[in-house]
Amino acid sequence: MIVPAPDTRRKRRRMVSSQLVARGINAPRVLATMAWVPREWFLPPHLCDEAYDDAPLPIGSGQTISQPYVVALMTEHLAPRRTDRILEIGTGSGYQTAILARLANGGQVFTIERLPDLLIEAEERFRRLGGGLTNIQTRLGDGAAGWPEEAPFDGIVVTAAAPRVPEPLVAQLAPGGRLVIPVGDLTAQELVILERPPHGQGQLQQRQAGGVRFVPLISRHAFSEDR
Repeated sequence: MIVPAPDTRRKRRRMVSSQLVARGINAPRVLATMAWVPREWFLPPHLCDEAYDDAPLPIGSGQTISQPYVVALMTEHLAPRRTDRILEIGTGSGYQTAILARLANGGQVFTIERLPDLLIEAEERFRRLGGGLTNIQTRLGDGAAGWPEEAPFDGIVVTAAAPRVPEPLVAQLAPGGRLVIPVGDLTAQELVILERPPHGQGQLQQRQAGGVRFVPLISRHAFSEDR
């Protein structure tokens, strides 16, 4: 297993303390994982010095890597267990994927990206991190359609904002599973958490976790008006 660069370890710990714990993130495994994964490895080289800023950063192709707090917030609400099977919609830089893969290191993470260049770069980063991230499967495609042949999933996280929750993703959620997704448009978005009852019967429980701001989810499958 590759150990992340020690020269940024102090920055990571400071980020966890000042940006995450100070804002109410308290899941020990989430905090430890975010202190381990080197965010600079998931950024263009010219932005590495800004890796631990409290801000989203551009990663090319009109996409961004979310600020650390938002990654931690979504991960904490997803509450991944070690043996979970997790679906991520929007691989992007691969940073959120790496966090999930470390947390579900006895399970599997399936991640879908629609932009080929971003997916190729993310796959290279996963290889660079080595033995800690061997439980990731990638796919190029329309995330709103999910990954039906690998369903059901214990957790689904969407890293782009949808005007509504895609029905295929709801259908692929396992009993007791959680779906974390930003819902809204470019002017207003809310982080929504849907949870299926443990026995798979009954209405999904829904709650909201505050305002967020993500790039839009582009999907021919579910949102033809967004093309």
